[in-house]
Amino acid sequence: MEHFVVSARKYRPQTFKDVVGQQAITNTLANAIKNNHLAQALLFTGPRGVGKTTCARILAKMINQQETQNPDEDFAFNIFELDAASNNSVDDIRNLIDQVRIPPQVGNYKVYIIDEVHMLSAAAFNAFLKTLEEPPKHAIFILATTEKHKIIPTILSRCQIFDFKRITVTDAKNYLAYIAEQEEVNADEDALHIIAQKADGAMRDALSIYDRVVSFSGKDLTRQAVTENLNVLDYDTYMQVSDLILENNIPQLLLKFNDILASGFDGHHFISGLASHFRDLMVCRDQRTISLLEVGDQTKAKYFEQSQKTSIQFLMQAIDLANSCDLKYKTSHNQRLLVELCLMQLASISFDSEKKKSEQKIIPASHFEQSAVNIPSENKKLVRENEHDISSPSEESELPETEKATESFAKEEEEIYYSEKSPTGEKEHIPEKAEVSSENLENTSEEEPPQKLPEIKREKVSGLSIKSISKKKELAEQQRANAPVEKVMDEAFTEEMLIDEWKNYTERLKNKGEKILASILESQTPTLNDKNIHLTFPNETMKLDLQREENKLMGFLKKKLRNTHIRLVIKVDETTSRKYAFTPQEKYEKLKETNPLIDKLRATFDLDV
Repeated sequence: MEHFVVSARKYRPQTFKDVVGQQAITNTLANAIKNNHLAQALLFTGPRGVGKTTCARILAKMINQQETQNPDEDFAFNIFELDAASNNSVDDIRNLIDQVRIPPQVGNYKVYIIDEVHMLSAAAFNAFLKTLEEPPKHAIFILATTEKHKIIPTILSRCQIFDFKRITVTDAKNYLAYIAEQEEVNADEDALHIIAQKADGAMRDALSIYDRVVSFSGKDLTRQAVTENLNVLDYDTYMQVSDLILENNIPQLLLKFNDILASGFDGHHFISGLASHFRDLMVCRDQRTISLLEVGDQTKAKYFEQSQKTSIQFLMQAIDLANSCDLKYKTSHNQRLLVELCLMQLASISFDSEKKKSEQKIIPASHFEQSAVNIPSENKKLVRENEHDISSPSEESELPETEKATESFAKEEEEIYYSEKSPTGEKEHIPEKAEVSSENLENTSEEEPPQKLPEIKREKVSGLSIKSISKKKELAEQQRANAPVEKVMDEAFTEEMLIDEWKNYTERLKNKGEKILASILESQTPTLNDKNIHLTFPNETMKLDLQREENKLMGFLKKKLRNTHIRLVIKVDETTSRKYAFTPQEKYEKLKETNPLIDKLRATFDLDV
């Protein structure tokens, strides 16, 4: 049986022209040799399988070929290759330095190629520094590595660095087509493209995959044979999934995903490939960007056909959803459910967008027409502010309606003033839409017919026009003229009466479930000075919370104390916060101030706070 040589060795480039995808570097090296500008220390860095060692061997051969006419002369005696992964000690570098001193017997240069140089120990690097900086004129060092960041800076500063790039999919596919032609293999363009994609920029990996697939399929290399042998998800699978997404066919979509998992594919690989597929569809929509799609002409036509079924908005949302699922996949506890949820969301994009286009329901104006109600004087100012607040600049806005605001404030006053408990423990019944003025807050048996505010003529004006300002002023004047007059009450009361009613209001808040506001009121005992109620809080937050409840609180106190002249004065004093203990340590300190023996008890029994 004839000895088989793998393609990576059989078709290894022998000249710079044969090197794939590194034209910038090979041209630089060829010109440096031609013009005698070659440095004595070179560093080739880049991913695996892109031609670093190959270029080092070609360079070592070309340096000495200038002195001979024989193109087959390889000058093997002048080229020394050292694997730094297994020869990384100081002794290995010292042996190398001893060899450097001996001049070449044939040719002008001795070339030392040190592969995987980042594996050298720190001591070996330091031993190599002097020789690398001032080598003999007949010695040239070529260092090759995949991890430049692991080389110490003093080595990097002494070398001329060449960064090798990944082999593009197009370059790898073209070189595979050349090899297939040399081997008389009928290869589909799509099959070679899949191999080039699977190699991920490494030409050596591409040649290894090519040999494996050819061994499987023989002289006919088809796309189906490649996908079956490599177990990869090709574009046909993603196109079928995309068609199901566009059809909003969620059941069939989940079955398709189940088949993909049953074939041995990873969900993470599937969802990342789906995101890339949506990206390719986005690229195909514009003729200017279609060149970014590195596929054959027949495949480009299929991508273009499917891209016409989608919209830019759909593709943007689809890419965002698929990419988000890709990021969350590794941290998810139920990874299959995560991908299935993403597929269901993708299939619902176009469905949701159609749903949003449905006609909007318009509420008739009669729905907002309510009868006017009486407003207590405490809330007249808030009604005016609420009625005149035209903050959103719309093209055409209706002037505010007094009926809605007045009705809402009337309901609040009913809740505050007339939710007293009866002797049986239940709230007294209040007739619907009952309006009670300030004159009969105490004597509810005397009923008066509700006073209705005169209707104010409404018209539509622009919210940004000068006319709207004058209309608001007219509305304010009419409201002021038509507002009911509050009955003045000025009965005397004591601080004890104030504290009792303060506690009653606090209990009411607790019964309504407003625990936080009730605790704020409980934390302070009000003091009375003349007719002003003074409160001091330790922070601004408590003050703001109470100010939001101030209108209801003062309405309750004025009614119970029968005095409309009382006012609430709130101050903030941060020094008072020291009186309150919040954390366990603060509570312990307070207890220790009250009884110092507590600290002794804690120390005796070795207790924790």
